[in-house]
Amino acid sequence: MTSFVSIDFSSNLFKGPVPLPNSNCRLLDLSNNTLSRSIPPNIGESNLDLEFLYLSDNQITGNILKSIGYMSNLKMIDLSRNSLTGSIPSSIRNCSGLFTLNLGHNNLSGAIPNCFAQLNWLQVLHLNKNMLSRELPLSFQNLSSLEILDLSYNKLSGDIPSWSGTAFSSLIILKLRTNAFSGAGGLLFGLSNLTSLQILDLAENNLSGSIPSTLGDLMAMSDKHNIRHKHKPSLYVRYEEEYFDMDKLIMKAKGQDLEYAKFLYLVVSIDLSSNNFIGEFPKEITKLHGLIFLNLSRNHINGLIPQDISMLHELQSLDLSCNNIYGIIPSSMSSLTFLSYLDLSNNNFSGKIPFTGQMTTFNASAFGGNPQLCGRLLVAHCQGDDLDQGKGQGQSNVEDENDDGFIDQWFYLSIGLGFAVGILGPFFVLVIKKPWCVAYFNLVDKIVDKSLYVAKKMKKHSR
Repeated sequence: MTSFVSIDFSSNLFKGPVPLPNSNCRLLDLSNNTLSRSIPPNIGESNLDLEFLYLSDNQITGNILKSIGYMSNLKMIDLSRNSLTGSIPSSIRNCSGLFTLNLGHNNLSGAIPNCFAQLNWLQVLHLNKNMLSRELPLSFQNLSSLEILDLSYNKLSGDIPSWSGTAFSSLIILKLRTNAFSGAGGLLFGLSNLTSLQILDLAENNLSGSIPSTLGDLMAMSDKHNIRHKHKPSLYVRYEEEYFDMDKLIMKAKGQDLEYAKFLYLVVSIDLSSNNFIGEFPKEITKLHGLIFLNLSRNHINGLIPQDISMLHELQSLDLSCNNIYGIIPSSMSSLTFLSYLDLSNNNFSGKIPFTGQMTTFNASAFGGNPQLCGRLLVAHCQGDDLDQGKGQGQSNVEDENDDGFIDQWFYLSIGLGFAVGILGPFFVLVIKKPWCVAYFNLVDKIVDKSLYVAKKMKKHSR
């Protein structure tokens, strides 16, 4: 019986070329080192039994060789964060049992090859941060098991095909940001089929048209309890009693880059920023009760923010800046207790900023660039604010004067009471205590008699 081994030299300081094990190796993890040069040309022929290949976070250069297709048992390939160049080899179609393919953060170029039709088991595909161009291949239609698709930061163009809504029915994460996709976004009209989608990122493209009402049909975003439990197991692959994390993701939210790995399945986000979307604010978004991040900034969206936005109880970040949204800021937003980042700047909001609840935690920059907006946080005070403040100060002055008069009255009253007690106190004591009274007046008589005696004696001597 053949015995297989697992080799894990990850997260060390190994240098030099990529070493290859002897045969009978199922797992090779050399990630997070400083290995350099190109991938050995005989990697496929000498490792036919390999199932897990991790070479990420190194300094590997050169092309991805065709021989990688000889390892037909591969389940996971991670060559990300290197300096690989050239195109994606079509021989990768031979790895028909592949679950995860991560080629992100390299310098790969050319079109995405039309060779993915045979990868029916593929669940995670990362081609982000390369220089890939042209349109999405038709072979993507066969990726029915795909759960994570990240093609962000490339030079892909053309329309987002309408068939992607039906082809990717198991999709949980879709990132197409920072490309050159155009048109009305055919995907958006098939959103009702994406019942498992939790992260939708189409930011920084050239998409146009109105945001369709089908955005409110994303079932996985509408139920926060469903989000907490449904998708966690599918982001991990089991191998010899261990679970390997299939993915980690860097997201732009709260005005910064946030990295998620173990808790990625808890993230619920929509980012359609920096496009050319028009039309009214999509009210259907308020049905997505599990939404945590929402970014519609830098578009041409108009209309009002609906009062029902308070139904987004889980919302932590809301960016609607640089649009044409008008009307008042709903007072119901004060009840969004988890909201920690808000940007409503550079719109056409008017009226008074609600200054209660969670809305008291934001500074003036969240509301700047709205000339008709007023409130405590802005230089422009609302009509009646000064009057109310004046009334408050007037009432305060009257109260102070009343307090001063009240204190004066008590001061003089206490003096009078003290004087009365000093005079009348001994009188009442002498009335009540007869022996004290007799002794007191005997003492007074003696003092008076002595005084008279002294006075008479002095009178005689003067004569």
